[in-house]
Amino acid sequence: MFNQSVFVKSLFLACVVSTPMIASALPSDANQPIRLLADRATYSDRTGVTTYSGKVTIEQGTLKIAADNLTVNLDTNNRSIKTAVATGRPATMQQVVTQEKGLAKGQANRIDYNAVTGIVTLTGNAKLTQAGSSFSGNVIRYSLSEGDVEANAGGGQRVELIFPPSESRSHRGVR
Repeated sequence: MFNQSVFVKSLFLACVVSTPMIASALPSDANQPIRLLADRATYSDRTGVTTYSGKVTIEQGTLKIAADNLTVNLDTNNRSIKTAVATGRPATMQQVVTQEKGLAKGQANRIDYNAVTGIVTLTGNAKLTQAGSSFSGNVIRYSLSEGDVEANAGGGQRVELIFPPSESRSHRGVR
């Protein structure tokens, strides 16, 4: 239900801006402002569902998401995010997980984020890269807090994993 009144827009923006976007891996990300751009936004106070469409981009600290559409489900108090679903051709996300683990980048036709578990699920032509390693498959589940990855193939495909050479072997000229 889209209402263009100034009151609804103000309420909608106040809800989104006051809600932490994604449980951030870097502690400083959660303290950063959220910048969201989209061609259209709708919010339902009754359901706590916010939908963005048309070249959606979100930035909060090191977190960046780009998608054609994004749907955010708030908790029962409409104060924090339970889940977020980004779709696109592809939808992309990136975030510095920790200083040690560096930047994780993902892309897929659909990216589901569960704020309760901290799990990102990439579905459909999914690819995840981090620290020189890459994982490709139909479905990839990635834990932002643990760094664990589970990749699954589908439709006659196989999972592809690529790992960089270890530093000790590359320094000796062994590849």
